[in-house]
Amino acid sequence: MSDVTILHHRNCSTSRYAVDTASAARVTADVVEYLKEPLDAAALGDLLDRLEDPATDLVRRDAFFSQSGLTEADVQTREQVIAVLVEHPRLLQRPVIVKGDRAIIGRPKDRVAAFLGS
Repeated sequence: MSDVTILHHRNCSTSRYAVDTASAARVTADVVEYLKEPLDAAALGDLLDRLEDPATDLVRRDAFFSQSGLTEADVQTREQVIAVLVEHPRLLQRPVIVKGDRAIIGRPKDRVAAFLGS
């Protein structure tokens, strides 16, 4: 059984940093490439229950967000965040680190080591 789960995107340097930091700290991590294994609504709800950050922060605001016709009004509630991420898994902020009943978004990078050590 893993100590932590890292929702990971291998092309993201911040996400790779989280995986490397866990490895260097000898923390057993279950690394989940969420684009290959998208979270369903129930898993996203569970993640939001654990998330120490605001639910809306779980959604990336990148070019794809805008191209998809999304606005801030579309990601204000927990239910909206879940619906957007089920439809567009690539908008999941990364990395997300889950440890027990707590989870954080690993941005900025300095949050990762502190969270893993807590």
